[in-house]
Amino acid sequence: MSEIIYVRGDATAPQGKGVKLIVHVCNDLGGWGKGFVLALSRRWPEPEAAYRRWHRERAGNDFALGAVQFVQVGPYLWVANMIGQRGMRTGSKGVPVRYEAIDTALGAVADRAAELGASVHMPRIGCGLAGGKWSRIEPLIERRLTGGDIPVTVYDFA
Repeated sequence: MSEIIYVRGDATAPQGKGVKLIVHVCNDLGGWGKGFVLALSRRWPEPEAAYRRWHRERAGNDFALGAVQFVQVGPYLWVANMIGQRGMRTGSKGVPVRYEAIDTALGAVADRAAELGASVHMPRIGCGLAGGKWSRIEPLIERRLTGGDIPVTVYDFA
């Protein structure tokens, strides 16, 4: 079992060698415009375009909480758009984060990372605009990813 590596830096510029998979959380409304997604869009247009198309065509695909879309942005670099938040605002039903959806999505990420022989890179997913607690997310990552010997690096933006 490997451990999560924590570093200061930019998750859109993942460190290390080999195939890398950048993971982040999206909402279930098709909105893309605040938080980490802006950093992704500054670097590559493909993740946003793919996510918007996925949402627009949702009647005929798997777009829902817990689903993941894998978008290749370079020869050895992928972005995983994970649907892990219901809506975008804190309201009567609490914060937008949905831990069970993130857990399900991380299972798919684990499968794809194993298939690609990839390491996984992410900001503290679900803890920004989604309003989640890292103390609830970290064990999901440990169970789904590092528990299966998938290397994970978490980036805290300097």
